[in-house]
Amino acid sequence: MINPPASFRWLRRVVLLVLAVFTLTPVAVMLSSSLKPLRDVQGPWRWIPSELTFRPYIDIWKTVPLAKYFTNSLIVAGSATALSVLIALLAGYAVSRYRFRGKKIFTITVLSTQMFPGILFLLPLFLIFVNIGNSTGIALYGSRGGLILTYLTFSLPFSIWMLAGYLDSIPRDLDEAAAVDGCGPIRTLVQIIVPAALPGIIAVAVYAFMTAWGEVLFASVMTNDQTRTLAVGLQGYATQTDVYWNQVMAASLVVSLPVVAGFLLLQRYLVAGLTAGAVK
Repeated sequence: MINPPASFRWLRRVVLLVLAVFTLTPVAVMLSSSLKPLRDVQGPWRWIPSELTFRPYIDIWKTVPLAKYFTNSLIVAGSATALSVLIALLAGYAVSRYRFRGKKIFTITVLSTQMFPGILFLLPLFLIFVNIGNSTGIALYGSRGGLILTYLTFSLPFSIWMLAGYLDSIPRDLDEAAAVDGCGPIRTLVQIIVPAALPGIIAVAVYAFMTAWGEVLFASVMTNDQTRTLAVGLQGYATQTDVYWNQVMAASLVVSLPVVAGFLLLQRYLVAGLTAGAVK
């Protein structure tokens, strides 16, 4: 293994340091502001609070119904993630292992949907949900189910493409060996392919969860007071007379904890899932 020159090592350290400062400075500002009284946040900026207080972390649950928003976000993001993984796994397995008419067109169509901006689908989905509710009585607009379906339209195309690429990197000999042992397609998928594709499945799950957890545009249109999610509910800390910036920062940190914790726990699977199949 060839060691890089000293100049390159120093340059790498400087670049990493700059990136770390650039990334962690907003987090430090949020943490500092969340530990200050509101008057300190609204006054001249200072890194060290004049009065250290944890009151904002208590008040965030009272100023707005944050617990209800948290529950809605967990249900919507969790359901969207589970459905994305299930459907993408079945579709990716079919694309990877079977030949069928229109396979290439299906793959290109699924991937091409990622080229369109999300706002392009806002009005069509709104009209579809409203018309379905008027004609069938199934309330999709303003419900968690409607928001879950909306998030599936964004997460599924990329999830199918990612899992299909990952499954392509798994040797087909495993399928053939399972068939010799008497396993059918479903049993082969569940008992052989799924354990081998676990990093890719986790990568898809993390992607789908993060997409649903932090989405604002569709959640602000497709929800009401009872189904509002965290990303939209944070706007409740801004009233007509004031903005509770210390509570906004505290709530933002609390909201970020599930995603950050999950990413740190699953990062090795995520990296493996994203890079598998890149080189064949």
